[in-house]
Amino acid sequence: MTYTAPPAFTTRPDLRGTVGMTASTHWLATASAQSVLERGGNAFDAAVAGAFVLHVVEPHLNGPGGDMTAVFATADEPGRPVVLMGQGPAPAAATVEHYRAEGLDLVPGSGALAAAVPGAVDAWLLLLRDHGTWELADVLAYAIGYARDGHPLTARVSETIAAVTDLFTEHWPTSADRWLVDGAPPEPGSLVTNEAYARVLDGLVSAGGAVPVAGEGSGPAAGEAARRARVDAARTEWAEGLVARSVDAFVRAPHRHSTGTDHAGVIRASDLAAFRASTEEAATVEFRGHVVAKTGAWGQGPALLQVLTMLEPLPDELLDPSTADGAHTIIEAQKLAMADREAWYGDRDVPLDRLLSPGYAAERRALIGPAASLELRPGDPGGAGVAGRLPTLRTDHETTASGVGEPTVGSFAAVPADDARQPGAEPDVAPTGETRGDTCHIDVVDRWGNIVSATPSGGWLQSSPTIPELGFCLGSRLQMSWLEEGTASTLEPGRRPRTTLTPTLVLRDGQPVAALGSPGGDQQDQWQLLWLLRTLVGGWTPQQAIDAPALHTTAFPGSFWPRTWTPGGVVVEDRLGDDVIAELERRGHVVTRAGDWSLGRLSSVTRDPANGVLGAAANPRGAQAYAAGR
Repeated sequence: MTYTAPPAFTTRPDLRGTVGMTASTHWLATASAQSVLERGGNAFDAAVAGAFVLHVVEPHLNGPGGDMTAVFATADEPGRPVVLMGQGPAPAAATVEHYRAEGLDLVPGSGALAAAVPGAVDAWLLLLRDHGTWELADVLAYAIGYARDGHPLTARVSETIAAVTDLFTEHWPTSADRWLVDGAPPEPGSLVTNEAYARVLDGLVSAGGAVPVAGEGSGPAAGEAARRARVDAARTEWAEGLVARSVDAFVRAPHRHSTGTDHAGVIRASDLAAFRASTEEAATVEFRGHVVAKTGAWGQGPALLQVLTMLEPLPDELLDPSTADGAHTIIEAQKLAMADREAWYGDRDVPLDRLLSPGYAAERRALIGPAASLELRPGDPGGAGVAGRLPTLRTDHETTASGVGEPTVGSFAAVPADDARQPGAEPDVAPTGETRGDTCHIDVVDRWGNIVSATPSGGWLQSSPTIPELGFCLGSRLQMSWLEEGTASTLEPGRRPRTTLTPTLVLRDGQPVAALGSPGGDQQDQWQLLWLLRTLVGGWTPQQAIDAPALHTTAFPGSFWPRTWTPGGVVVEDRLGDDVIAELERRGHVVTRAGDWSLGRLSSVTRDPANGVLGAAANPRGAQAYAAGR
């Protein structure tokens, strides 16, 4: 048996060039980042510019009140993958006892009680300070322009607002004021502005402007020191100025949460002042002659590394997602890794060396049998019993709440068979208000070899009420923490919720060769795995791998409220083929068909160290992602 041959045609070309490449989930972010590259900025300048544009043009999928993670490498140290940590922690008053006293058994999926400290903005500013070359004012000019002068609203944003209009009208009046036009969602294509957010960004620029410019004749070093100081002044303004004061004042008023009950938030200005983003070494494994780099186990990234380590010694045909044998093997390996995620991963001491070791991988690989497992089977990498008990497993949770969870692929069965919407399309909003779709992603590589993959998320417009002075709302990442004591990710003040944001960097012979990522919550690493297998094992091009039929498993507790799971659950694109799908069902998988083009939101950029040729590819699903370069 051989690996499935790649398709003869793709939905769009694999871009090739030598100057710079960008791929993201919105064409305006891609165009803005590419403009920076064209004007001499590096990949980090470009990524920051594109990211702030994403706040404006994809407000249903990310926002300034959210979070982000990135993996990058610099031209100066190409063999050292670095993680940019923009995941804020739980506020000081976010205790299990407080939430229990509020009558809750889960952290809500929307409302200020679900808010971690916003981390995205400070992380982007840190990247600009340490590795960018542009002034803050120039980088933010793109986002300020779209916020103040307007941008054409995509249909997806309008649809999302429509799904939560009743929530806004009845319970979140500040969101109604911000997003509704005469009580109705704005029309697709209408020009939408956000003057309040433009003023926030103006304030960051003004704070930096208070730092003197290096004097004439002072030299490049002094000029660079002054530029960095201006960025640091903006970081301080974000953490201690208008944003912090406005958040503190606004959340003290009780408001509706996903639970159907009203609560005040616990986040305070002091929580924002205490947080600063940071960088750290990436977690890595070797796979088929490449090094794959991810976040640490405070995120879900190492679950992908565990799967790769399990699959490494298997024959190529078992690593082919297009066949029944390959799909079954991949699904079962993913289940085992995600079970370990539930038992072990969190902002704590995690035995990651053991979890990623070949010996442990062999133990886990031996559990993959001919039939689908219907159990959640975490392992024991330390040899002394599972560190934290598993949370209560829920297969159903009654809710009629709107605006909950992450905008990610959810229960496709909730869409009636005669509904014309394609389940899972970016984003699909059910009549109940449950959101299924995406968050955001951006990849950039430049002519010098700087490369970055970043996944911003959180603070989407339906996650909590809009703060009027800011023009945006808080995120809801704390819903990924449990209120049950003793789990690996139990809510604890000052600790980060275990995030699903999980970009990827790939290196070969000490040089970065690819940056990739995908929106999609718990599915992010699962969809990226398919790309890695098809490109590194099957020899497919990036665009061929992005276009190919996708699948993922739901056989583990979801990271987002209401935290349910489907034993044996698998979601597939129908293009996988009737024969393959029937064989998966025969082996005991509980298969949900999601339509032909519904799963996966990948984008990627590449670089060939041998000749400096750059590449980019983007997702065709949803007709919104865009790659550009030359």
